[in-house]
Amino acid sequence: MSKLLRPLSSPLKRTRPRFLIKSLHSHSLHPSQSLLYPNNPSIYNTTIITLLSHRNPEIGHFPQKGFTLVRDKTVGKALHCVCVKGLVPFCVLYYNTLINLYARLDDVGDARKVFDEMPERNEASWNTIVSGVVRVGLYGEAAGLFRGMRRSGFMGNEFVIGSFVAACTRSEEMMCEGFQVHGLVVKLGIVGDVFVGSAVLHFYGAYGIIGEARKFLEGMPSRNTVSWTSLMLACSDAGQLKDVVTLYRKMREEGHDCSESTLTTLISSCCGMLEHEGIGFQVLGHVIKCGFECNVSVGNSLVSLFGNLGNFEDARYIFDGMEEHDTISWNSLITTYAHNQLCDEALGCFKLMRNVHDEVDAATFSSLLVACDSVGSSMNGKSVHGLTVKFGLDRSTCVCNTLITMYSCCGSPEDAEFLFLEMSLRDIISWNSMLTCYVQHGGSMATLELMTELMARKLPTNHVTFATAVAACSSQGLICLGSGRALHALAIVNGLQDNAVVGNSLVTFYGKCYLMTVSTRVFQKMQEPDIIAWNALIGGYAENQEPSEAVKAFRALRRGSRFLNYITIINILSSFSSPCDLYTYGQPIHGYIVSAGFESDEYVKNSLITMYAKCGDPDSSSFIFSGLEDISLVTYNSMIAANARHGRGEDTLKLFRTMYDTSIELDQFSFSAAFAATANLAILEEGKMIHSLAVKLGFDWNLHVKNAAMDMYGKCGEISDLLSLLPPTIYRSRLSWNILISAYARHGVFDQAKETFRQMLESGVKPDHVTFVSLLSACSHRGLVDEGLAYFESMTKEFGVPAAIEHCVCIIDLFGRSGRFSEAEKFIKEMPIEPNGLAWRSLLSSCRKHGNLELGKVAAQHLIELGPSDDSAYVLYSNACAISGRWVDVENVRSHMELQNVKKQPACSWVKFNNRVSCFGMGDLSHPQAEQISAKLKKLKKLIAEAGYIPDTSFALHDTDDEQKEHNLWNHSERIALAFALINSAPARPIRVFKNLRVCGDCHSVYKYVSAIVPEMIILRDPYRFHHFSNGKCSCDDYW
Repeated sequence: MSKLLRPLSSPLKRTRPRFLIKSLHSHSLHPSQSLLYPNNPSIYNTTIITLLSHRNPEIGHFPQKGFTLVRDKTVGKALHCVCVKGLVPFCVLYYNTLINLYARLDDVGDARKVFDEMPERNEASWNTIVSGVVRVGLYGEAAGLFRGMRRSGFMGNEFVIGSFVAACTRSEEMMCEGFQVHGLVVKLGIVGDVFVGSAVLHFYGAYGIIGEARKFLEGMPSRNTVSWTSLMLACSDAGQLKDVVTLYRKMREEGHDCSESTLTTLISSCCGMLEHEGIGFQVLGHVIKCGFECNVSVGNSLVSLFGNLGNFEDARYIFDGMEEHDTISWNSLITTYAHNQLCDEALGCFKLMRNVHDEVDAATFSSLLVACDSVGSSMNGKSVHGLTVKFGLDRSTCVCNTLITMYSCCGSPEDAEFLFLEMSLRDIISWNSMLTCYVQHGGSMATLELMTELMARKLPTNHVTFATAVAACSSQGLICLGSGRALHALAIVNGLQDNAVVGNSLVTFYGKCYLMTVSTRVFQKMQEPDIIAWNALIGGYAENQEPSEAVKAFRALRRGSRFLNYITIINILSSFSSPCDLYTYGQPIHGYIVSAGFESDEYVKNSLITMYAKCGDPDSSSFIFSGLEDISLVTYNSMIAANARHGRGEDTLKLFRTMYDTSIELDQFSFSAAFAATANLAILEEGKMIHSLAVKLGFDWNLHVKNAAMDMYGKCGEISDLLSLLPPTIYRSRLSWNILISAYARHGVFDQAKETFRQMLESGVKPDHVTFVSLLSACSHRGLVDEGLAYFESMTKEFGVPAAIEHCVCIIDLFGRSGRFSEAEKFIKEMPIEPNGLAWRSLLSSCRKHGNLELGKVAAQHLIELGPSDDSAYVLYSNACAISGRWVDVENVRSHMELQNVKKQPACSWVKFNNRVSCFGMGDLSHPQAEQISAKLKKLKKLIAEAGYIPDTSFALHDTDDEQKEHNLWNHSERIALAFALINSAPARPIRVFKNLRVCGDCHSVYKYVSAIVPEMIILRDPYRFHHFSNGKCSCDDYW
């Protein structure tokens, strides 16, 4: 006999009931099944007495209870050996409890072997093996055993039926079997059993069949707390959060008490109903009333609830009031701080946790990493990453997923990609996180390539996967209609056509593709569009400049008595962009905002500021801004954008400086607006300082800031700095491509613009109307008529970009600069859009250049009709008459201007020197260095005359003698600015001169001659382009 079963040297005195021995004899095996001692009562008696005398209770109670009390596997196997050797009779009780033991120890193979060897099985045998197989997740095998049990004539008790229903739930592939078992439950009349009823409710909830779950609960003869909680959990899992609250109220009305599970389910549902903050406090009252305020699980749920509501102080108060904290408690508090962007508090909580609590897990680090997912916390994030390695959790899939998100949000997509590729085991969240990372950083093509790989591997996908991929098809300037439609089809194939998240992303996608009819169709097919879907639809109409349709959708939303949120208001306000929209829709909507109580919302106020600015009423924007007491970052950004929109660059930079001085945290929108202001003012030094600040604060990675900085350098004449910021091709958005093409066009470098356009197409980025405006402008400034016409044709036919007024103006300018006026006239008559002031102004400017007074007069008349106060019509036509020597017509035009009280915009040029801007007008002698400037001009005049300069007095627009005309030419503001720059600039540094109007032709010649006698490069920027003068030549090749 083994040592394990050896009796004590002095056995305990206990009564050995003879009826037990007799009972065991009667249940003994058939002699043929005894391996060593066939049917020997004396051996049975001795063994049983020995077992009953054993000091180990697991062994001592074996004769009476079999393997029921056995917990140690070694003891169990030893007792199993005793039975197999025939030392005790191997009765059904022993078989059943042995099967249960092996099942509890997850040794299903041995359990199944014992079950298969049983000579006789009762109902308990079947119940035990089925439940054991379910416990270890062998759901298919459980189904086979359940069918075998039924064929053997056993009905199965409530416990085994409940276990099998749980197997159907967990397998996610046994819906039909679940339906059949439900029928069996009804047939057997055990619907009212708590265990079975809860299992059926969980089954319907897991498969999203909430209607059947409700019917089942209503049909139960008696409902209890467990039943109600099961249905609440099913509704919570299905996202029907309001129904959870309703069910809880009904349960309470029936007089049922709450359980821990009831309250945790209710609280977790309230976490998803953040717009109903009052419900959270009501639930807290119920928790206290029911006496669960000291329960750890309920307390953890309450901490999460108030954390999600943004009440982190209340969450901390609840945490501090808890008598006991487990790991989940600490994780909940850390998550609360993380979701409220309180990185330091989250790290402090983690430090305290390590001092008083031994256990940390993957969820702890995931919560910490969420707290570090911002640019300013990147170093903390890397430190937490190091701790995950130290604790051996760096290989955890959950932690790796959060690390990918953290590095993405901190502007390190390369680190996120490296982690993703190094992961040994990826789940669906891993793939979704990497897809999102690519989308956030403009890697739309990389997103679609990763999605293709995911589909090719036939890995699981969900609604987040498709929503993210669809977003990539219309993000960062990539309009990939074909891919978006393919993803739409795949979503339908995968049964996600009714998913709200996928539907919302498709509504947004088609709206960004300018296909609002398709977007509306998708919206109409949605079963119950939520507020996100309505917002996406209204936002689509706004983006497509359809304010009337946006207002119709807004009214339909209100008629349906649906809940509106601040995003609805923001989207409807963003659809208004003209004075007409302001009076027709904007001001009435403003009235509704006040009556509905949205006026106090910060985001709505910001949208009102933006709307009034877009609709041409910046004074109202300033009025709203000045009435605010606590001005936030977003409000500052809205006012900065409003000023930038109306050319108030100095006011924009003043606000930016105020934000910095008052320690308001700047963001990408602040920097983008500031860069736009410096670009429009062409103040490179200030632009560089803002760029340095952006780098210092960690915004150099942000794609929006990078694009704004690139645009600034391009408009300030620094192509090399622009190229140094250009993102890699895979992360280059359409905006980045457009900025580069526009910069080349502005600097007259057509070949580079053309090559950039080719690279853009090769990278898979579809051009838009801005791309073609830049290309056509480049062709116009180089006189490339055929190339320009080819681009215009491909724009509509090949790329599907509709011709806008800006494109038509470029074509008119293209014909006009080349002197092809008959073609220009024909194009104006046939163009798909009614010509506006820009079109006629472009034609008039070309008529002035080529002396076509007849057509110029027609263009001027159209300009005056469109804008009687527009000075450009009078000035350009007057200049055309002056160049042609028709001085009587010049005087007539000027007299008409005086009669109409139209003032000519004065020409001015300016130079930045020693952080001061020196501005000069026509013949300006007010500068402190006026005498030095005059002397420098005389010197320059002499030097260039010796070099062969001959003044072109046709650009002197007054009827005087030639000597006076030449004198007037030398009073032009760009020459005075040039002289000042040459006096004060450092040697070998480029000279930068800026002018508010088109540069005079004779001044252009002067700059060329001066560039041949001075070593510095001279850069002149007018409203249309840059001129780079060096060694007597200009970058425009005298065509501009």
